[in-house]
Amino acid sequence: MIASIAGRVRNREAGRIVLEAAGVGYEIFVPLATYYRIPGVGAAAELEIRQVVREDAITLYGFATPAEKQAFDLLLGVQHVGPRLALAILSVLAPDELAGAVADGDVERIDAVPGVGPKVAERVVRELRDKIDVLALHAAELPAADRTAVHANGIVDDALSALVNLGYKPVEARRALDRVASDSAADGIEGLIRKALAVLLGEK
Repeated sequence: MIASIAGRVRNREAGRIVLEAAGVGYEIFVPLATYYRIPGVGAAAELEIRQVVREDAITLYGFATPAEKQAFDLLLGVQHVGPRLALAILSVLAPDELAGAVADGDVERIDAVPGVGPKVAERVVRELRDKIDVLALHAAELPAADRTAVHANGIVDDALSALVNLGYKPVEARRALDRVASDSAADGIEGLIRKALAVLLGEK
């Protein structure tokens, strides 16, 4: 079982990266919080890995912090939550935010994640209520200077791609980005996506 991979970034896009280690390129699916922290193509990177084996595929999921990996594992234990939906939840809610929503019984906050739905959100709260304390809630955050630098002329397109990957329609994602882009360019792609998500979730 693969637990971690360290190598060079060969491809990088919202939700997916390719890390090359010892001449092998590993396709790894990641939540947006991890994507923010992946350096540019050619740079060195290391990720915590969860290898999921199915009858028809072996898939790798990567995380920048142990807390994200723990949250992913907990979510996979919830009925009707698969890897892609777990990534979607962690793309919107950081591990400490997920823990807070579960502890508070905030079903609506989890339901606001595209693709979740009220029944699954209720299961997440119910089934994780007694388990959520295992999360490393105080995992160190990387300083802003360590996050990927994104040129202003490409940041909106990257953010749009990320929001579409989360399940939003291109038209509504573009509308939300247009509302916040002028105030978020200095924050990089993370700030832009978070502010756009706030707009989208506020409209639900």
